[in-house]
Amino acid sequence: MPLKRKKKREKRIASERIEILFSEAERAFALHPSRSHRYVEIARSIATRTRTRIPKPFRRRLCSHCGKFLVPGTNARVRTREGKIVVKCLECNHLMRYPFVRERKEKRKKAFN
Repeated sequence: MPLKRKKKREKRIASERIEILFSEAERAFALHPSRSHRYVEIARSIATRTRTRIPKPFRRRLCSHCGKFLVPGTNARVRTREGKIVVKCLECNHLMRYPFVRERKEKRKKAFN
């Protein structure tokens, strides 16, 4: 099997496993928070080993400083402020800011008869 095809296959398998680990972390957080933190740690190690990016929705569910799995209201505080979403990890008090664009209402044009 050529090397390029093998690498693509490895990355595809790695991204599937990362998805599975994040879904398991979400399920296990209520009963075993430490287990869900471990699942995220394993997912990050798979991503670094295979040079695969963690998808954005999953990346926003983990702390970029301590690597813990974040659940809003339990170990993370989410606020909106001046065009940004501010997520504070309550484990290590690290702030993460993500930009967002606020939706604007369309101005209704009056039809001229």
